[in-house]
Amino acid sequence: MRTLAVVGGGAVGLAVAWQAAETGWTVTVFDPAPGSGASYVAGGMLAPLSEGWPGEDRVLAFGAAALDAWPAFAERLRAVTGESVFVADETLTVALDGADAADLRTVADWLAGFGHDLRVLDRAGVRAVEPVLARTVRAGLLATTEPAIDNRRVLRALTAACTAAGVEIRAEAVAALDDLPHDRVVLAAGAHSADLWPGLPVRPVKGEILRLRQRPGVSPAPSRVIRARVHGRQVYLVPREDGIVVGATQYEAGFDTTVTVGGVRDLIADAEAILPGISEYELAEANAGSRPGTPDNLPLLGPLDDRVLAATGHGRNGMLTLALTATLVPALLDDESPAIAEIASPQRFPALQLSPGGIR
Repeated sequence: MRTLAVVGGGAVGLAVAWQAAETGWTVTVFDPAPGSGASYVAGGMLAPLSEGWPGEDRVLAFGAAALDAWPAFAERLRAVTGESVFVADETLTVALDGADAADLRTVADWLAGFGHDLRVLDRAGVRAVEPVLARTVRAGLLATTEPAIDNRRVLRALTAACTAAGVEIRAEAVAALDDLPHDRVVLAAGAHSADLWPGLPVRPVKGEILRLRQRPGVSPAPSRVIRARVHGRQVYLVPREDGIVVGATQYEAGFDTTVTVGGVRDLIADAEAILPGISEYELAEANAGSRPGTPDNLPLLGPLDDRVLAATGHGRNGMLTLALTATLVPALLDDESPAIAEIASPQRFPALQLSPGGIR
């Protein structure tokens, strides 16, 4: 019997635990508050193409592979739990001024070089696909292969899938990885991972997010994910059954998860510039989380020593990359080396001291 401890019960930890259990490991998840943290307040965009920028080739490659992993992963999840997690099929990035419109064309040309065909829309084209958007929108970039998921449905489904696979979930904190008696350990503690492995290049990045509930008689939510840049700030609108998720601010603020007046103000103002009718929605929730950021915006997937394996540092793309992570980690535990995993290897950071078994 092979025993595995997964330290961290967010979406990534639960997905890894489920898939490891499916491949024969006896798995225990440790987290003082399973299913909470950054995973609970996420927007759920699966948009590696729309978020890309020329020069970020490695981030694009990993993100595109993660996107490709989602359909099969979601279908397995649905087969086990009956839960369908998708809430949108496409992503539309819009521009309000000429400079942003030019950026959309730059991104489209760069992506075309990698075989990704996104449609550049003029003002009329944007109105044709999303008539509820502001008339001030000048242009758009439509990604027909970038869906979105409901993060809370995903957490609910992953918890059920773990239970069905025999995973034990303990609402307990882990003080030290050496205290765990298991054969192997997966460190999936998100922004807190460096607390358990000092020197690991993972830091908390604060993000505030709003959930707006649609009221009777107000403008309907867009059917797609809508992304934009307003006054230099990124904003996105992700549909939900009962309204819209609006996000997200980004601050280097440590583990501060206080929701600020300024953050809420900016999110609402920026969202209203894209979707004027949003002011009539109910402000149902305002939350903040600590994303686990890394210096190069790629996760850390791979051995830290002969026993401990990292599955952390997913940053703002935790929901996007969890399907691929859940597929790669069982292979890495069995000492396989999938080529795509090399992009996210912890050993890419030369400042970390390497040992024959991994990083010390």
